[in-house]
Amino acid sequence: MDFDYRRVIVATSGGKDSTLAVAELRAAGLPVSGLLCTMTEGYERVSMHGVRQALMAAQAAALGLPLHTVWIPQNCPNAIYEQRMAAAVAALVADGCDAIAFGDLFLQDVRAYREQRMAGSGLATLFPLWGKDTAKLAQSFISQGYEAILVTVDPRQIPAELAGRPYDRQLLAELPPPADPCGENGEFHTFVCNGPIFQMPLEVERGEVVERDGFTFADLMLIDHQATT
Repeated sequence: MDFDYRRVIVATSGGKDSTLAVAELRAAGLPVSGLLCTMTEGYERVSMHGVRQALMAAQAAALGLPLHTVWIPQNCPNAIYEQRMAAAVAALVADGCDAIAFGDLFLQDVRAYREQRMAGSGLATLFPLWGKDTAKLAQSFISQGYEAILVTVDPRQIPAELAGRPYDRQLLAELPPPADPCGENGEFHTFVCNGPIFQMPLEVERGEVVERDGFTFADLMLIDHQATT
C-alpha cells in the first residue's frame, strides 16, 4: 500500500471486514481519518443491512473516528445513490481526504465498480484485505478477540436461524458448504461490538428477528444502563 496518503476514509456498514480494514491500514501506518456509511432516510438504518444509526455512531466513537453519513431515499434508484455518493466524495476531497478504503476480499466485479465510480473523484481506492484467504481471515478475526454478531442472513445460502448469533468458531463450524466463512458472497453481514482497536466495548442486545425482502434481519440495540436505573 502507498504511504503517501494524507487522509484515508474507510467505507463501512459496521461489519467485520471494514473493521479489519481499519486495523490493517493503521498497522501499515496509514492515516485513517473517518468512516463513510450509507443510511436510508426514514428508517435511520444502514442501507441493505438494517443496522441502527445509533449503533454506527457508537461504533465510530469506539474506534475514535468521525462517521460521515450518506443519506439515500427508500427504494433508492441507482442513479440517485451514485449522485449522493459523488456529492459526499466531493465533500471529503474538499476536506483533504485523498483515499478511500473498502473491505472487499475477492469479488472482482464489485472492486471494478468501486474503482470506476472513484476514477477522477480525487480519491484513490485501497483494498487492504484484497486476496486474503477468507477461512484464515475469519479465524484470525476471532483469535484477535474481535466480537461480532450476524445481523443479516440470506436464508437461500445459510440457515435463517443464524441471524442474531455471535460470529464465533461454533458458528463457522455450522456454516453449510459452500458458504464463505467471511460472507463475501452475501451469505451474511455482521456488526462488530468489540475488538483490539476499540477504545471501549459496545453493549448490545438482540431485539426482534424479522424476514423482509427475502432476507432475515436481527435487530440490535445499544443497552442503555441509565434507562434501567
